[in-house]
Amino acid sequence: MPVIEALARDCGTMGAMRKLGPWMVSGWLLGGFLVGSASKPNAFWKPQTSPTRASLRGVAAVSTRVAWASGAQGTVLRTLDGGVHWRLIPAPGDARLDFRAVSAFSALRAVLASSGLGPLSRIYTTGNGGRNWKLRFQGRDPDIFLDALAFSDPRHGLALGDPIHGRFLLLRTRDGGAHWVALEHAPRALPGEGAFAASNSCLQLRGRREIWFASGGSVARVFHSTDAGETWSVVTPPIRQGSAAAGVFSLAFWRAQHGVVVGGDYQKPSDSNGTAAGSSDGGQRWTAAAQPPLGYRSAVAVLPHAGQFWLVAVGTSGTDISRDDGQHWTPLGTTGYNSLGMIGPTGWAVGPDGRIALITLPGSAK
Repeated sequence: MPVIEALARDCGTMGAMRKLGPWMVSGWLLGGFLVGSASKPNAFWKPQTSPTRASLRGVAAVSTRVAWASGAQGTVLRTLDGGVHWRLIPAPGDARLDFRAVSAFSALRAVLASSGLGPLSRIYTTGNGGRNWKLRFQGRDPDIFLDALAFSDPRHGLALGDPIHGRFLLLRTRDGGAHWVALEHAPRALPGEGAFAASNSCLQLRGRREIWFASGGSVARVFHSTDAGETWSVVTPPIRQGSAAAGVFSLAFWRAQHGVVVGGDYQKPSDSNGTAAGSSDGGQRWTAAAQPPLGYRSAVAVLPHAGQFWLVAVGTSGTDISRDDGQHWTPLGTTGYNSLGMIGPTGWAVGPDGRIALITLPGSAK
């Protein structure tokens, strides 16, 4: 299967097919504020000035003032003033590295992961704001491909990689990223199944023992462990699947019982078929959205707002928001983003060409 490089840069990666090449309205009144058309600024997104044109896929909000972002061509960014100024941070390695995941705990401490075959999959840490980086993990097996990075607290985290010898790769750290050890009981993958390194949001931790992650390709599945990865339950949600470009790209749980998955087919960015599903029983059963997002979505996040939980989903064809646990989605425009980084009711989206925007809900900190 040939891979078109431009599509690869813009739409995301499923590592299960990585050997083929590197890895793409009108106004609405919502919640009392007007959301404009795709060609006009709206009350939801506030674009910010970016110092790069590199595609960005990693973003981590530490506070309403401090956030980190990362992406292609060895790019790392940080803001200390809520995004008024984003500045390039000296990055480890070289321009071959595609930093698709970043987790941050302060203006000084961050963990950075690159996606790529074998030695191009790496994990670095910094404790001084990026002045120095330490290499903490590097792929030795030529088939290793890291997809996502998540922490439950500043010391405990996991990294997710595509299947190696038939099992997903899950690396655990208990010391803030200094050391990584593979889980012995990672779940088995089906042929042609892998995870997506599109938004660093196909993996979620709830506390130190509960793990969620999602897959795509030949099949799209949701994996769940409540005992720190010793045992797993697996469910197939009603999300588009069956091809290398389709599956679950992102998931989010905001209560123990309530969660949502989004995805679709990144080669069909405006096709809304099979782009979202929700669960109200802790992931045992999933129901397709009655009114799905208007196209492939690579990231979903939870926004606490006015005593409710809103959901926002982004992809290369636009943004949608849901106020009913993901059953109905309202489009907010067609500007493309890859990833979301939230801190309470505010946060950032990042995307192609270095695009950065602040989420501005009514009453949110600016």
